[in-house]
Amino acid sequence: MSMPGSSRCILFWPVPQRARPNRRGADKDMSESNHLSVMVEQVVRLLRPEGCELIVDCTAGLGGHAEAILSAAGRQGRLIGIDVDESLLKRAKKRLEVFGERVRLFRANFSQLVEVLDQSAEGKVDLVLADLGVASAQLDDPARGLSFMADGPLDMRLDLRLTRTAADIVNTMDRTQLADLIYAYGEERFSRRIAGAIVAARRTRRIARSLELAEIVSKALPPAVRAKRRGVHPATRTFQALRISVNEELTNLEILLNSLPRVLKPNGRAAVISFHSLEDRRVKHAFADLVRSGQGRLLNPKPITPDAEEIKLNPRSRSAKLRGIEMLISGSSDGAKDHDQRNTDRAVGGTGVHRDVRPGADGADRN
Repeated sequence: MSMPGSSRCILFWPVPQRARPNRRGADKDMSESNHLSVMVEQVVRLLRPEGCELIVDCTAGLGGHAEAILSAAGRQGRLIGIDVDESLLKRAKKRLEVFGERVRLFRANFSQLVEVLDQSAEGKVDLVLADLGVASAQLDDPARGLSFMADGPLDMRLDLRLTRTAADIVNTMDRTQLADLIYAYGEERFSRRIAGAIVAARRTRRIARSLELAEIVSKALPPAVRAKRRGVHPATRTFQALRISVNEELTNLEILLNSLPRVLKPNGRAAVISFHSLEDRRVKHAFADLVRSGQGRLLNPKPITPDAEEIKLNPRSRSAKLRGIEMLISGSSDGAKDHDQRNTDRAVGGTGVHRDVRPGADGADRN
């Protein structure tokens, strides 16, 4: 199986030592982006980085989790940070300068974790963290097209090296494929109705802007449904589905989860923060499989969620769930490859939409 993103090069970003840490400057960078790392204290308590030598932050973002974990690890701790977004890596590099050569940053997808470790000439690691949320800096940038609250090109790529955009999907997929995608990745009951409205609208002209699509989706939903979903934008689930598809998020997540036994030392720990049920379900099942096979034990039987104070300060954290696992023995690469192949065999036409989640697959009309 060829990994999504495996054809894209992995770029190493050296982090120079900063002579005198300027904490005020780092805090200013964070406030400008309106980004708050989610459940930082809970992540540190769960992973227990004290004394750890090698840590991987699979979603380095703006460096908030990496900074907290490295600070708790002690002077022997080193960190490899991974992110697909070049602009975020530049900010993380600045924030983490105080750690000097203890930090190495790579522009790569977390599905390429094994390749990153090979390129960095590192063996197995002590800790792995993945925060699956989209950064506020990305959501709030209209040029990304991720938001239905500000107009921008209908792009949705988190990695600008990708070639397919959300506009390509909504303007080229047939109605059935589009409905399948919106239902599978957005868990949208009215996926057929929305897909029909999109296909009808694009007959007049190409759908190219985020607010244009948001309006099409909103009008496609019955008024009673819009009223019932008060407080949640009608296009939320459709936008989620398109973003997941553009960035192959669930496929990449499964590859990352499958790689954990191969990259973690015995007694090494991994933590994943998910933000919707499609992610959390995969994390939960992957960790349960490791427990059943005797390879791991759960660090927390039930997911950890943000407290009321954090949700008040950062409303976007409200759906976050943190799960952790400790590896008891290391796994082989063959098992992960076999699991990857089974996932490939279940996929429909290379879209990553599995057959058991298509609209009407159970005989019911979801719309």
